Amino acid sequence: MARKATFYHAGCPVCADAETAFAKSLDPKIFDVEIVHLGENKARVSEAEAAGVKSVPAFVIDGRAYHINHGADLAVLK
Repeated sequence: MARKATFYHAGCPVCADAETAFAKSLDPKIFDVEIVHLGENKARVSEAEAAGVKSVPAFVIDGRAYHINHGADLAVLK
């Protein structure tokens, strides 16, 4: 069974680079990756925040948040 990995981003250049470098390169046999553009889907900002995401781009894997770089604070996306 694949592990759930949610990649949250805001569409900024840092986020776009991280999506290409990380989110799209994960092995689909290991990870079920969902890509969530918080700039376009503001309804999911609270979900990301509840999962521990402080800034994007970030992954939430198995319920743990991993921040890749600093593109935008979640507060800016609310």
